[in-house]
Amino acid sequence: MSVWQAIVLAIIEGLTEFLPISSTGHMIIASALMGINELPITKILTVNIQFGAILSVVVLYWRRFLQSWNFYLKLLAAFIPTAFIGFAVNEVVDAMLESVVITAISLVVGGVVLLFVDKWFAHAEKTTVTYKNAFLIGLAQCVAMIPGVSRSAASIIGGMAQGIDRKTAAEFSFFLAVPTMLAASTYKLLKDLLHLEISDVVKMDWVKISNSFEVITPNDLKLLLVGNFVAFIVAMLAIRFFISFLTKYGFKMFGYYRIALGVLLLALLAMGIDLKV
Repeated sequence: MSVWQAIVLAIIEGLTEFLPISSTGHMIIASALMGINELPITKILTVNIQFGAILSVVVLYWRRFLQSWNFYLKLLAAFIPTAFIGFAVNEVVDAMLESVVITAISLVVGGVVLLFVDKWFAHAEKTTVTYKNAFLIGLAQCVAMIPGVSRSAASIIGGMAQGIDRKTAAEFSFFLAVPTMLAASTYKLLKDLLHLEISDVVKMDWVKISNSFEVITPNDLKLLLVGNFVAFIVAMLAIRFFISFLTKYGFKMFGYYRIALGVLLLALLAMGIDLKV
């Protein structure tokens, strides 16, 4: 993989991670078109450039992260369902990630849902998130373990279904992305790049930990650093755009886009193009 290919993937990650359009579907198409979908570094990069996207949320909303312990307790309440369910079905999720068909169908179905979300929850006006709201948003986020569903869409809709307005639900979705994506990215980093298990870190097996870093090549490290920097910058711009666009226009345009992307994926598969990721 070249630096320019890493930058393209990072731009896509930054643009799509916080929008309700599924970053997975975009990564599949981009990596396949660039002919890098079979490379081990591609899978590692597409997961770990999420660190840059996570940092963008912290930088943009740093005041919120310094408010009170209640803020963190609500994030914990929302994160717990994802942590437990994600751990329980991890192998199933990994298997689904290999299926582009599932991703494509999820994009289309999710797109249809987004066409009607604004109408269904037109009276959602709450501007605060309670502990109960947070927990239920976390449950809704678990649906995004199905590739193509979109973590952002699932958690925002989970909030609006409880009467929370679009802007508040979207911002809470951004905040929840920090522990969720941090946990997922760290796990994948240990497992796929360093070939470590969580137990090795918990037990502080320094021999295994130190030896694991020998598998990182200078080129891998360069790609990860460049990718995360680009994803950080692009994600900040995307978040600002999304909040403004969502407040004015709602979800319908994202719904049409998801349907078009899902149909495109299915069409490429029908043409025999290898989209394995």
